[in-house]
Amino acid sequence: MSNEEAVSRFVERFASELTEAGMQRMAARVFAALLASETASMTSAELAEQLQISPAAVSGAVRYLSQVDMVSREREPGSRRDRYVLHNELWYETFANRDKVLTRWEKVLREGADMLGPDTAAGARAAETAEFFEFVQEELLGMLERWRARKAAAGSASSG
Repeated sequence: MSNEEAVSRFVERFASELTEAGMQRMAARVFAALLASETASMTSAELAEQLQISPAAVSGAVRYLSQVDMVSREREPGSRRDRYVLHNELWYETFANRDKVLTRWEKVLREGADMLGPDTAAGARAAETAEFFEFVQEELLGMLERWRARKAAAGSASSG
């Protein structure tokens, strides 16, 4: 199997997993293609050619990926073409940003538990769900700290 075939297989397999998890299909394919590219960046034309999709499909996928902070647009030096680039520390940032969402959900759930009444089954469910999100946030922060430490240790080990 050629390298190009291997990349294509990986892109389609990972995109399928992302789609199964709820990501839009074209966005998943574009994201996987960027992840599999050597520079973590490609132009719209390169993405369209590699994935055999229309420029409009690339545009829609990139718009979605930009909205969820997974890619950014950069102007190609000396050109009028844009390159689409995966964010540095993409997974770390994605999970770190979940913290903000979890905080909002927890707040609404606590307010809901009060509104529904602590003595009702619905109020108790909302309160328990708020507790769960509080727990997830605490664990997420610890996990991200451990990841940073692990990454730093690996960086110092490989440079030494």
